[in-house]
Amino acid sequence: MDSKAYEKGIETLNKMVSPDILEQTVEGVKKFNPDLAKLIVEFPFGSIYSRPGLNLKQRSLMTIASLVTQGAEGQLDFHIHAALNAGLTPNEVVEAIMHCLPYAGFPKALGALGVVRRVFEERSISV
Repeated sequence: MDSKAYEKGIETLNKMVSPDILEQTVEGVKKFNPDLAKLIVEFPFGSIYSRPGLNLKQRSLMTIASLVTQGAEGQLDFHIHAALNAGLTPNEVVEAIMHCLPYAGFPKALGALGVVRRVFEERSISV
């Protein structure tokens, strides 16, 4: 394990999600496979999200678009929370989903919208 990248990843994640979500996510994966948990923290968050050049808001917007186009709804709730914490407005999140519509199609965009609605309900956000 690259302890610097891991520490940087945890630092970045602390800016993006609540301590509860961070602990649930990392500890949940760690119980299943500790090496995978380390990689999840070190690579995307310690090495990519923490790079200069784009801020967390911009990176979150790109992540949402990528997840929508892949149909990766299982990862989307975590990243919607992170995007809101990074400064995206609820309207910007919805617009990002809408922008993916011509590229990803209705099924993926509507699936993503369902995730967004659940996250907004959890956070008592109305649009």
